[in-house]
Amino acid sequence: MNKGSRSVTVVIPARYGSSRFPGKPLVELNGKPMIQHVYERAVACRSVSSVLVATDDERIKQAVEAFGGRVVLVAGDYRTGTDRVAAVARMFAGEYFLDLQGDEIPLNSELLTDLIEPFLASGVGIGTLKRVMDHREDLHNSAVVKVVTDVRGDALYFSRAPIPFVRDDSERQAIAGLHYIHLGLYIYTKETLLRFAALPTSRLEDAEKLEQLRALDHGIPIRVWETKHASLRVDRPEDVSDVAERLQQYEVVRRELQNSGVFFKR
Repeated sequence: MNKGSRSVTVVIPARYGSSRFPGKPLVELNGKPMIQHVYERAVACRSVSSVLVATDDERIKQAVEAFGGRVVLVAGDYRTGTDRVAAVARMFAGEYFLDLQGDEIPLNSELLTDLIEPFLASGVGIGTLKRVMDHREDLHNSAVVKVVTDVRGDALYFSRAPIPFVRDDSERQAIAGLHYIHLGLYIYTKETLLRFAALPTSRLEDAEKLEQLRALDHGIPIRVWETKHASLRVDRPEDVSDVAERLQQYEVVRRELQNSGVFFKR
């Protein structure tokens, strides 16, 4: 991990009591708990100074410690994962904090670099990532969050609905360059993170159940950069077998490339 002067702390909020999938961070994917897959890819990122898991549950804490990870218990009733990350930011020194959702598994650690490096050069307070949408099902899946941005790359809106709505497209297909998936990670300056956590829940945030809308509702811009790197997300129990299979396929390809002498970053 990078130990440079501009410290970036990755915080992985991991709550046990998910309403749709209790115990999700501990679900086993190819012999490892999901939280370990997320943690290992964050640690492998060259732009990161430190990584820790923030949890409210002793079982998750023990699981992280079992694989040698750094973990902190953050007790209390927090509205969102970002509010839990803000609690960590009050406990630890650091300039920048990256909120990496515990159910968002980057397949390549360079995905984090695609957010961290432009953010550090930008001077903005909040940054996040988008990826081109290439599946029609994602456009109409409320579990897949969409984002639209202005010409500078600042977010105009995030939604679970198909946005933008293309009036003249009768087939309602995802259109490359127009429809984007929003990925579940954000980077903040410490000042902006603490300001965000002090704000009341906004009506848009409550309606869509999307915490980033709190920032937009209160006039805090969010810069969005594009990544081409893939990630896997587990929302419901029925996602587990597919994610496990895709993780295994990825590892097979990675090993084959390494054995052939091709340099391949994790």
